[in-house]
Amino acid sequence: MENFVFELEMKVRDYECDMQGVVNNAVYQNYLEHTRHEFLHTLGESFGEWTENRIAPMVAKAEIEYKLSLKSGDYFKSRLAIRRKGPRYIFIQNIYRASDEKLCVKAQIQIITVVNGKLTRGDEFADLFAPYLSE
Repeated sequence: MENFVFELEMKVRDYECDMQGVVNNAVYQNYLEHTRHEFLHTLGESFGEWTENRIAPMVAKAEIEYKLSLKSGDYFKSRLAIRRKGPRYIFIQNIYRASDEKLCVKAQIQIITVVNGKLTRGDEFADLFAPYLSE
């Protein structure tokens, strides 16, 4: 069981669904990214400000397992945990249907950091994320 440090509840909107009436697979990446950005916001940080200061966390790898489809109107909970492996921060992110807590998506998103156009060791976020890191 992951030690999730953040949870965000959202609702599926009609236009996020495909012709089969379920959330399109690509939309889940938007949900995952929005969760990471909202997590940063709760820490008093802004992805936009980082970008303005030429600090760019970037997705280096995304592994997503689709377990159960969400449908229009479903409420869901997007949960997040963080690990660090060398210069990479690994965001463990699961999405659960709120009505029954069934796992819909299981993801690992690896983030690297580029500052002024150069890859770094990721130390820019070490202090910020230290209290939230899982083993």
